[in-house]
Amino acid sequence: MAFDRMDSATYLASLLAKNFSRALQERSQKLGFAPGQFPILLELWAEEGLTQKQLLDRMDIEQATMANTLSRMERDGLISRRKHPGDKRAQQVFLTDKAKAMEADAKDAALAADQSLLSGFRRFERELLLEYMRMAIANGTRT
Repeated sequence: MAFDRMDSATYLASLLAKNFSRALQERSQKLGFAPGQFPILLELWAEEGLTQKQLLDRMDIEQATMANTLSRMERDGLISRRKHPGDKRAQQVFLTDKAKAMEADAKDAALAADQSLLSGFRRFERELLLEYMRMAIANGTRT
């Protein structure tokens, strides 16, 4: 049996991720953030003052990637880091006024990216796709 990449969930998921990232990139550039920063922004909009370790635990990315992304976000004026009052080795991450002000527009940009890629889907198809994606992600965390 020949391997057909268009029947490979792994291959298709990779393409889909690239497409979503590209769709968000087009919208996020105007606002002043990169698609790779969006998950961190979402975490900090939900709860400020997290440490880098807490962000790592919540997002399941590599330490070096997190450190580089936070450095870029600090350079771009999206976050500031302060020493943790209870742990001298740790720093807490806080949003700047610039990042706080862009929350609604950034979330709207992400929704617009979703809608552009899922146009033509009926509501139940979209809901099923999201449920299947959540199931696949959960399966991946168990392996």
